[in-house]
Amino acid sequence: MILEEISRNLQAGKARDVKALVQQAIDEGIPAQEILEKGLMDGMNVIGAKFSKNEVFVPEVLVAARAMNQGAQLLKPLLAEEGVKASGKVCIGTVEGDLHDIGKNLVRMMMEGKGLEVIDLGTDVSAETFVETAKNENCQIIACSALLTTTMGVMADVVKQAEAAGIRDRVKIMVGGAPVTEEFCRKIGADACTPDAATAANKALEFCLAAQ
Repeated sequence: MILEEISRNLQAGKARDVKALVQQAIDEGIPAQEILEKGLMDGMNVIGAKFSKNEVFVPEVLVAARAMNQGAQLLKPLLAEEGVKASGKVCIGTVEGDLHDIGKNLVRMMMEGKGLEVIDLGTDVSAETFVETAKNENCQIIACSALLTTTMGVMADVVKQAEAAGIRDRVKIMVGGAPVTEEFCRKIGADACTPDAATAANKALEFCLAAQ
């Protein structure tokens, strides 16, 4: 089955093969949503589960995500035509004063692999920017990453500013990064802190589906 082949090649990080197989599936008349869900997202889910169990590591996730993106580019216009909407919208970034982005990029790729639309704000993102983006883009989730303990306070500011902007009741705030603990998450009033990128993506999808 071609969709299983797409999934297998994606897990192996074979971007060129994934792109060719996705094109072949399109030519065979398979609906874009089916190719996305049973081919690309299926493969990314396997990688995510293996990553959680330490069976694959960051480099494997990155090449699988690159393969996913190659296939997804072909599907985007078709999904729009089919009227397929993303399961939810997330704005993600590394907080102000912090320039680390590997963890954030992994989370973004895993979230995209779950069919979420992700606005990547990059690094050194102020609390205002997170909240403004969530408000203007109608995001269900703000995801903040930090690797430096000195920048974690910005996450508390994001929660406060979301309250001040009147969007706290409809936006979930997720926090993550090496120094971020469950206890810190509770203390600042955020909604979730997950141990790895794959779990973060699962949690984000859960939040978005619950909000529908």
